[in-house]
Amino acid sequence: MTNAFWAWAESDPDRRALVTAEGDILTYGELGGRVNQLSRGLQAMGLQRGDGVAIMLNNHAEWVEAFLAAHQVGLYLTAINYHLTGPEVAYILSNCEAKVFITERDYQEAAQKAVNELGYDRSHCFSLDAMEGFLPYESLLEPHPSTPPDERSAGNLMLYTSGTTGRPKGVRRPLADGPPEASAAMSAMLGMLFDIKPGTGAHLAAGPLYHAAPSGFAMGALHMGQAVVLSKKWSAEDCLKQIQDYQVTATHMVPTMFHRLLELPQEVRDKYDISSLTNVVHAAAPCPADTKRKMIDWFGPVIYEYYAATEGGGAYVNSQEWLENPGTVGKAWPGAQLLILDDDGKELPANEIGTIYMTSPMGDFKYFKDDKKTAESTLGNKFTVGDMGYLTEDGWLFICDRKNDMIISGGVNIYPAEVEAVLHQHPKIGDVAVLGVPDEDWGESVKAVVEVAQGVEPSDALVEEILQFAAENMAKYKLPRSVDFMDALPRLPTGKLYKRLIRDKYWEGHENKV
Repeated sequence: MTNAFWAWAESDPDRRALVTAEGDILTYGELGGRVNQLSRGLQAMGLQRGDGVAIMLNNHAEWVEAFLAAHQVGLYLTAINYHLTGPEVAYILSNCEAKVFITERDYQEAAQKAVNELGYDRSHCFSLDAMEGFLPYESLLEPHPSTPPDERSAGNLMLYTSGTTGRPKGVRRPLADGPPEASAAMSAMLGMLFDIKPGTGAHLAAGPLYHAAPSGFAMGALHMGQAVVLSKKWSAEDCLKQIQDYQVTATHMVPTMFHRLLELPQEVRDKYDISSLTNVVHAAAPCPADTKRKMIDWFGPVIYEYYAATEGGGAYVNSQEWLENPGTVGKAWPGAQLLILDDDGKELPANEIGTIYMTSPMGDFKYFKDDKKTAESTLGNKFTVGDMGYLTEDGWLFICDRKNDMIISGGVNIYPAEVEAVLHQHPKIGDVAVLGVPDEDWGESVKAVVEVAQGVEPSDALVEEILQFAAENMAKYKLPRSVDFMDALPRLPTGKLYKRLIRDKYWEGHENKV
């Protein structure tokens, strides 16, 4: 059996393919027919190999249809973050040169502003539901048969980086030669790297599909013949319920989800049978070692971690390997290389901290229309996303922090992620961001910005409790000198802290850190 969605749709059309957030079920045959109709519809609009389609959708079945159609007829698919504003959407729509734009009414304010700003051809704008100036999505499908299109070739995603510093950049790779089944097999191999077995199981798409990781693992599951269970808005208890109800075997999470799960009372945890789980993959943000140990104790040795980026990657590690090397994000995965370089581009020896560079089995990429950014981030066939870390003698990678987030206090380097990992273990802290703030004597001092746990009230007494907890658990030079409270820390749906939004208010009037 070829590990490709279209092969499964033909050979086993009655196999369960999708469970929507509303509980509707589509088989491989049903989904395959709609994918073929959409593929033909896009071709009928004049789109040719190498053209682009943009979607701004929640985790709907139509998101999956657009992905599979673009990948069947040689198109680039750009999935836009639905939290963006009109001007931000307009920038991506224009930059990626999408010839078709598909969205839904929930995001109509941003969508309307974007197409109005660009003067976008309204005959190429579609919405899942009634929306002024947008054609019905179904009109792209209805006139066309559900048989495969005559011209088929491999497409690709062109996703945009998070854009926490400056405008997001489109990551574009050349389209692969050959039929879509060939690139689908490569996508399925991503899952197999984490011991996910093809042909059986169900994958819970817990995160937003517009991000590379949730979409990569979910679509890889479809290519492997598994069912995909869609979730539109993640919550800890709902997650456990979906795992039980749909016998979920695999999912992709971020550490914030681990924190929320561990906050559940024991009686809530005990209500649900999660024994079907065999593979829980996590990444996107640092995971405190104590948090991960607790998750392995609860879920069992089914937790896998990896280090990568939209640009490629990376490293990976299973539960047992991690327990033997706590804190690591893994060794280089097959076809990839990891290097630690100094500021002059020279390779550093084991256990010395420098900038992490890597090569990727996914091949070379460019930041679309940004040669300067491409040149700054690459060194030969190696690239970096600005993270700092070190490799042990045995090749295990440990991440310290992002280069831009590192605090230099009195000439000493302090890595906020290390401090955050300790503070996350305080029972009254729901979330925390550690950053450097201006200090006349030291250049920067360490500040903790805390979102308290549910049911806890901020107070001066809690500040003292947090500072005392820190003093008992980390070296003096790393200690926060002050604690502020915030109702909710700004995290991207991928789990990454949007530190720039926090940092800016402290650096106003000073030479700001970029």
